[in-house]
Amino acid sequence: MKISIRNLFIIVLFSGIFYISMKPIADPDFWWHLRTGQLIEQTKEIPRVDPFSFSANGNPWIAQEWLSELLIFQFYKLGSYQLLILVFSLIITASFLFAYLRCPKESRPYVAGYTLLLGAITSFPVLGVRPQMMTILFTSIFLYLLDLYRKNGKLGTLIPIPLIMFLWVNLHAGCILGIAIEIVYLIGWVIELSILKFWKKENINTITKRSLLILVGVLVASLLAVALNPAGFRIFTYNFQILFDPAIQGYLQEWISPDFHEVMWLPLALMILALIGSGMIGNHPISITKVILTLGFGFAALRSGRHVPLFAIAVVPVLAEQLSNLIKIRPAVQVPTRLIRWINTILIGAIAIVLALNIIQLPDKQKKAEAENFPKNAVNWIVKNKPEGNIFNSFNWGGYLIWRLYPDYPVYIDGRPDMYGSEFLSDYLEIHFANLGWEEKLNQENIQLVIIESDSYLAIDLQQSMKWEKIYEDQLSMIFSKK
Repeated sequence: MKISIRNLFIIVLFSGIFYISMKPIADPDFWWHLRTGQLIEQTKEIPRVDPFSFSANGNPWIAQEWLSELLIFQFYKLGSYQLLILVFSLIITASFLFAYLRCPKESRPYVAGYTLLLGAITSFPVLGVRPQMMTILFTSIFLYLLDLYRKNGKLGTLIPIPLIMFLWVNLHAGCILGIAIEIVYLIGWVIELSILKFWKKENINTITKRSLLILVGVLVASLLAVALNPAGFRIFTYNFQILFDPAIQGYLQEWISPDFHEVMWLPLALMILALIGSGMIGNHPISITKVILTLGFGFAALRSGRHVPLFAIAVVPVLAEQLSNLIKIRPAVQVPTRLIRWINTILIGAIAIVLALNIIQLPDKQKKAEAENFPKNAVNWIVKNKPEGNIFNSFNWGGYLIWRLYPDYPVYIDGRPDMYGSEFLSDYLEIHFANLGWEEKLNQENIQLVIIESDSYLAIDLQQSMKWEKIYEDQLSMIFSKK
């Protein structure tokens, strides 16, 4: 097998990214996505009101990820959790592949490769089987296509963008980011051309002007494509509702700023410092567009942990360019000797075995992750004993209860805070943390059952209350019934 050291490095790099992205499903929202996909298949229509809870039943609901949810359920039917994890690992790997292709040729494979690996490790806490991965993939593709268009100016490079936007808007509401990226490239290009014309006194040729107008036309086509979803242009207001809702931004873990005291966010700190340091030492100018992208995605990542992978995808080529100007690695392309070819073959075989073993072990890892993160045994008890009454449940367990107990037991709350509203979410938190008046709030909602974490404040107060009786307990969860 005639594989050079360079190509072997690339194989190892992307195999490593694929490997680290193959992790068990632990996202609390996955379960209601899965149930929604099943519901869409059964009813042959996209839900427009909440079907899953008793507290918000009938409230308007924008199921903005309906196509992702339908696909998730189809893959689940074909190959259960194992196939889902594999498919999303491929999506994640493809996202980083397009980021790698955007890196300067002189930085590939080594400088770009190690920078990309840092980006993947930085993103690891957020990666998984989630519709959000579609936004990461399409963001990476948009950046790749727009970078390529800036180089070649060919219309064919931009033709896929409105088509991708049509898919994106039905897979995940993050499609608005695609519009923002197009606007950034347009503004960056206009600023650069203005500098050339008014400062450096250079003439702008007709071809460049035409290329700029084509980009404007593609932006208009993308905006029209956004409307081709069940919610129409309301998808814009939905995004702004999420971005500026104080309850969502303040209480939901993934929307909170990364805590650099936690080990999992240290790679992000390293990436930011590397960007600053290499920029300060180097003297190579960076385009206005890349500056705007870096600052915009950097702000988003520092404001919310869920945006960290988008930051990594956007800035990996920028960091690779800066580092390659400081670290001159220009290895000669050599024909591998017979010994090297044998070693390469053995290494590739070993990589294939490691990946295969990990894939085989995925079902067992998923069972373990489910039992460790969700009230699997408590739900089994409910299914067997069928206690009656409305259930108050933990926010992070709502999706799991929807998957396991719908339609017999509607939930109190789940991972769709936009549908419940800020006031309701605040009431939930008052109950969850057993703040003053929690019993009255449970009475107002006619709660008869509570399933909650064993170590929660609410569990402690419920055990001390004369009005509630503990009817189930394990290491992870407790179930209480109102006397």
